[in-house]
Amino acid sequence: MSKYDYDLIVIGAGSGGLSVVERAASYGQRCALVENGLMGGTCVNVGCVPKKIMWFGANLAHTIEDAKSYGFTVDKQGFDWSHLVAKRQAYIAGINDWYHGNLKDSNIVEITGTASFVDPHCIEVDGIRYSANHIVIATGTKPGIPDIPGSEYAITSDGFFALESQPHRVAIVGSGYVAVELAGVLNSLGTEVSMYLRKSHVLGTFDKLVKTTLFEALQKAGITLKTESQITAIEKLNDGSLTVKDTKGGTQTGLGQVLFAIGRRPDYSKLRLDKSGVELNDQGYINTDLLQNINQPHIFALGDVTGRIPLTPVAIAAGRRLADRLYNNQVDRHLDYTNIATVVFSHPPIGTIGLTEDEALKEYGDQIKIYQTKFTAMYNAISDHPVPTAMKLVCLGKEEKVIGCHIIGPGADEMLQGFAVAIRMGASKKDFDDTVAIHPTSAEELVTMR
Repeated sequence: MSKYDYDLIVIGAGSGGLSVVERAASYGQRCALVENGLMGGTCVNVGCVPKKIMWFGANLAHTIEDAKSYGFTVDKQGFDWSHLVAKRQAYIAGINDWYHGNLKDSNIVEITGTASFVDPHCIEVDGIRYSANHIVIATGTKPGIPDIPGSEYAITSDGFFALESQPHRVAIVGSGYVAVELAGVLNSLGTEVSMYLRKSHVLGTFDKLVKTTLFEALQKAGITLKTESQITAIEKLNDGSLTVKDTKGGTQTGLGQVLFAIGRRPDYSKLRLDKSGVELNDQGYINTDLLQNINQPHIFALGDVTGRIPLTPVAIAAGRRLADRLYNNQVDRHLDYTNIATVVFSHPPIGTIGLTEDEALKEYGDQIKIYQTKFTAMYNAISDHPVPTAMKLVCLGKEEKVIGCHIIGPGADEMLQGFAVAIRMGASKKDFDDTVAIHPTSAEELVTMR
């Protein structure tokens, strides 16, 4: 008989936590999952899923506008924010329910509450102690708000998904994924949007072609971009509206919401990590190697709390591989963190994988050759709503191995997955060239570029 209550306890029921515990249970392990919120974590409840539904709604707004260019007589008679939110939340509730059912069917014990370590093999939840041979920390991250006067009147992405009515005017602080995605959604649905950017661009780590193209598209869409400017104070007036002051001495009044999208912090404040012996890195994340190991041999961490590529599919893949390694004799099984594709659901969307042009030049110098193109896709060329499309291939050496692919434009979110497989397999520019194009599509430009 085991001296522990469980073979595995997972703390956090987000994408990573659910993936590792479900895979472990499939190998016959006695598992428990601890969660103090809704099943699915950030992605399902206040992240990827609700964001994508709002993005679909925003795209429909553009489609209605484009219909006239295609001969349809369509009147835009308003938009019901609360209706879309209700449909969105019903969809999410279905996912939550499915997770509960799947855990039950898999004989995984759900423990509701906030976990804290008692010692390296034992946690406590609401006064009850549970022990395990292995413990996985998958508690994710939470959005941050700066310590400025009036910060209590601001919201984050969490607050955005709690909005029951559409704000008429919003200031967004930030330039990353979340900032540009929510700015595009709100603007497309009719909200007046301004963005406060710390520097003079958006999406700082992305390739210069896509981030420059997006910057121009945001401006053309009517979003006010306040570059090299940050909000320093927020004031709430008697009528409920907000006024902000910024680092350039500017003032903006009449705001319905101020939304900070300036990054996220690891969420482990209540875990009492000091009792577990878990070490953090210099950035405050749980320090892991490629096998998800930490400094304690039986405790592991995965997902956003590790600070390594904070994407839902990454956490899922890492979790499954960890369970394979621990419980199915796949001793070297781990996630390869290179060549991971990602999409930004901006307007227009962005798909990217591999090295940017600047990264490649820094690492390989004159061994790099760049192919790129910029055009208006057929659909948008017919409409009165022109949207840019731009693509870039970053190639290495005489064989011109494709080590970077960067796309912005309608359909970029769907077309990248297949090209990501090819790049991961080591495809060269010649392999792309030798692939017969699918015509007429935007994607064919990636196999016909010169």
